[in-house]
Amino acid sequence: MNELSRRRLVLAGAATLPLAGILADPRRVAEAANGLEQLSTTLPNGRTVRAVLATPTQLPAGAVLLVHEWWGLNDQIKAMAAELAREGFVALAVDLYGEVATTTEQAQALMAAVDPLVASDTLVAWVEWLYRDRRVNGRVATLGWCFGGGWALHAAIMSPVQATVIYYGRVERSLEDLERLRGPVLGHFAERDPWINHATVDPFVAAMKEAKKPVQVHWYDADHAFANPTGDHYDSEDANQAWRRTLDFLRANLG
Repeated sequence: MNELSRRRLVLAGAATLPLAGILADPRRVAEAANGLEQLSTTLPNGRTVRAVLATPTQLPAGAVLLVHEWWGLNDQIKAMAAELAREGFVALAVDLYGEVATTTEQAQALMAAVDPLVASDTLVAWVEWLYRDRRVNGRVATLGWCFGGGWALHAAIMSPVQATVIYYGRVERSLEDLERLRGPVLGHFAERDPWINHATVDPFVAAMKEAKKPVQVHWYDADHAFANPTGDHYDSEDANQAWRRTLDFLRANLG
């Protein structure tokens, strides 16, 4: 069995399980993560950056670029890429750290160490990579959680895509920035989030409307990171509803 066949067999094996069932089982999360293709590309400055790729059985397909939380590109995010492939999308999860945090202190340090220019160049490079890849139907979306939510929006501004999904990420951007967006934005936010709240999100929604850009925002009676099954604030009901909305949004915009 070649490597591509092995990866597809792993993804197919998960096809009978709901997303929550996969993410709740560390063994299945690891299996899904290990089934992804390892990729690298080179930035204009010569720096090598890495990502993982999951592909659906039917190609070409719409593509989703995933940006990880402050923990880094861990198995949970890789499993989300595998799930998106199961749902029919080409899914590419980028690595903005080069390592994975296991403690909040380490995650904070890694996030603080991110060079914004390098991160921006990395995301643009991977979006352009997806547009060039023959497995992609020419339509790309960005999706990110927390730290990655803000960067998913940034990627869509710097290299316009057909759609963007933000899970409780920072959205404070200028009107000029938002006018550069090509596609609509879907946002998932938590009413009990002490950081990403109405004080930051409501002005973003108003600015999107002023820029005449389509935006959908959903608020959940939950806390920050409610969609992360490995965290203390996981809310399965709200996470599942947000995921259904995300899939419907992606299908409507990526074909």
